[in-house]
Amino acid sequence: MTEQTPVTDAQATAVPKVPTLPDAQTVTEVQHYTDRLFSFKCTRPASLRFRSGEFVMIGLMGDPHPETGKQKPLLRAYSIASPSWDEELEFYSIKVQDGPLTSKLQHIKPGDQIILRPKPVGTLVHDALIPGKRIWFFATGTGFAPFASLLREPQTYEDYDEVIITHTCREAGELTYGRNIIESLKTDELLNEVIGEGFWKKIKYYPTTTREESAKMGRITDLINSGEAYADLGVEPLCPQNDRAMICGNLAFNLELKDMLEAAGLEEGANSKPAQYVVEKAFLD
Repeated sequence: MTEQTPVTDAQATAVPKVPTLPDAQTVTEVQHYTDRLFSFKCTRPASLRFRSGEFVMIGLMGDPHPETGKQKPLLRAYSIASPSWDEELEFYSIKVQDGPLTSKLQHIKPGDQIILRPKPVGTLVHDALIPGKRIWFFATGTGFAPFASLLREPQTYEDYDEVIITHTCREAGELTYGRNIIESLKTDELLNEVIGEGFWKKIKYYPTTTREESAKMGRITDLINSGEAYADLGVEPLCPQNDRAMICGNLAFNLELKDMLEAAGLEEGANSKPAQYVVEKAFLD
């Protein structure tokens, strides 16, 4: 009979470990909406604290260097689409076939790992706005993500009597994620209990498309300038006394809306100096 040799500490530490990503989190769910858009959920670090509307850096390891074999992380800023109280983290992403990160990220599946740097920042937070009666969330494309978080944040409904969310996309299918989020609020037992039964009735959802025909066509900026959006929503024009706004979209959209809001008398705010509207500068759809 062969004598069993005890494993020493030195031997135990010599056993190679399966390599893991730095700041790794595990993907728990993936859903694809179109050939350009998908969402996914992952585990949340126990130490992560964030305010609804903030973003973090997430990514994957890049390809090995052809000469050294070393890999560098590919990281991009992503708004957290889940609210601050959620046990998991949710993200909403575009797919770019030749994009350094999204060409890889779009193929993740449950059980895979992603890199998540747990240092949330951002301007689309309630702390950056002074009190008002009505809040507007203006989004294009995946710019809906921070508002998916804020629409599930109880403070949104404590602070405002009315919540207007506009979402402009090129095609109707690109509105699916946002529409699903808003529809889910009606049957969310936890939120209806915490915020109050029927809290979602404060929301006015205004989706529009610019290329594919849908119930409402047009760029939201044009629809506001013409007065059509106000008529459709049954609300008064933007004014600094009542309205607060958050903007998250492509650069041209952000700049145009900034000009429109300032022409209406609203001033841009920040975490350090709250005012009447804020823009997410890190996001480019």
